Amino acid sequence: MPQAGRTPRHARRGATRRRQPRRPALGRRLGNGDRWLDILVTISVVTALIVGAVALGMALL
Repeated sequence: MPQAGRTPRHARRGATRRRQPRRPALGRRLGNGDRWLDILVTISVVTALIVGAVALGMALL
């Protein structure tokens, strides 16, 4: 006797393997403008960290 509320569509449950979604290649993931924006932000952050470290060093001397 089948259990109440179970349909064949929902009958299989448990440790089923699911396919991982395909990830695009690293170079194709971002658009051309997004890549340049990412580089610009990285350069800005690194510059700000260097300026902050130099300012801190000069203040402590």
